Formats: sequence, C-alpha cells, structure tokens
Amino acid sequence: MRRSIIAGNWKMNKTIPDGVALGGALADDAARFIEKCDVVLCPPFTAIKAVADRVAESGIDVGAQDVHWETSGAFTGEISCEMLLDAGCRWVIIGHSERRAMFGETDDTVNRRMKAAVAAGLKPIVCVGETLAQREDGLANDVVRRQVRGAFAGLSAEDASKAVVAYEPVWAIGTGRASTGEDANAMARVIRDTIAELYSRDLSEAVRIQYGGSVKPGNMAEFARQPDIDGALVGGASLKAADFMGIIAAMIDSKE
Repeated sequence: MRRSIIAGNWKMNKTIPDGVALGGALADDAARFIEKCDVVLCPPFTAIKAVADRVAESGIDVGAQDVHWETSGAFTGEISCEMLLDAGCRWVIIGHSERRAMFGETDDTVNRRMKAAVAAGLKPIVCVGETLAQREDGLANDVVRRQVRGAFAGLSAEDASKAVVAYEPVWAIGTGRASTGEDANAMARVIRDTIAELYSRDLSEAVRIQYGGSVKPGNMAEFARQPDIDGALVGGASLKAADFMGIIAAMIDSKE
C-alpha cells in the first residue's frame, strides 16, 4: 500500500518568524500523524533553513518551491540543488502551474530540473495539470500525458520511482473551485497509465499521486477516498496550522 503524503506549498508567504511559528505548531503535533503520513513543508527560500531547524527530529520534511538544473554559475536569482540540500531540503516542487504560466517554465525545463534534483538526492514533486480552456476543449488527458512524458523523459526507472506526481488542474488552483474526487481520480489513472507506458505497471502502481487545487479540510476526504490519490499538494490551506492539520487528519482517516 502506498504511503500517504501531504505537502504544503507556502508560495510567497511567511517571513522567517512566521514560518518558524507555523512549522513549530505542526512539529509539536507531529506525533499524531507522522507514523501514518509523510508531511512536507515548502517555505519560501528565505525561511527554509530556519523551518528545517525547527521541525528537525519531528519527522516532518522540508522542501523548496523550485530549483535550477545547473550546479552553479551566472544565473541571477536562481538556486541550486546543493544550496537547497545545504539548507535542509529533502524535497523540491517542480513545474508548478504558476511557474509554467508566469515564469516561462516548459516541459523541457521541468525535465532538466527533474534530472538535476534526483541526481543530487532531492525528491521531486512534479506538477501537471490542464487549464480550463484545455479541459473544455476535451484536451485535458492529452495535456497531462504530454506533461508527464516530458517530465520523466530520460529518467531511469530507479530515478522515476523517487518522484511524486501532483495533479493540479490549473482552473482549481486558488479559485475555490476544486475538482471532484471522481474526476481527479480519473486523471490520476491517466497519469499511472502514462507512467506504465514509460516504465512498467509495477512502477506506475508504486508512484504516489497527489491532488492539488483548492484543497481544504472539508473536501480532503473526497479526494483521499479515491483509490489512485495518495495525498495532496496544498496551497492556501497550508498557511494555517489548524487547516493543514485538518487536511492531514482527513487523509489518514480516509485511508484507514
């Protein structure tokens, strides 16, 4: 059985003191959930080290929201895998729709980041998902298949097995309009089928898939009950300890 995983993407929120306070509130309660669910906090770069120090020994992991594929050089404003590892990261989000839409991320650069991350020992959470126009035009499955193939291109089966895939329909992110559990599970199955085509059915059944997009304590159970969904990548609701804990609890309860 695949282990559940809940990750919090704080985006451009939380100063260092605020991040330490939030991470601390979760770490102090970690004994309630950490044996049954992986939990990853992804603060802004400035707060990674401080949050990682605060949650150390709790079992909670820390990740980053992006990474560059080069190890060093003249890449103003970028950050390397080595820098993230040095700050205490074990995970990194790659290819979030906001990065794709606002900052020119492409399937090719997602793939480069994926390769760099796994080579360095970071575990990637790679995001895929369609826009509303693509869904309405009947292209959702094709778009997600293309993104999955692009992200995993050239990765060995061993490296691919280290990744988590987050299905985040772009039209549901930050809008309050979540997908239905049934629709999200159908897309998770498309993702598994695509990974099976690239590698094997066994590997595709082992890879963990999250849902992301307006996830809240009140709707998490609908997604958690789905057989192909193993967790959530949470945005706004990860900024309050009570809400994030509610999502973790719903995940655990639904899988028991």
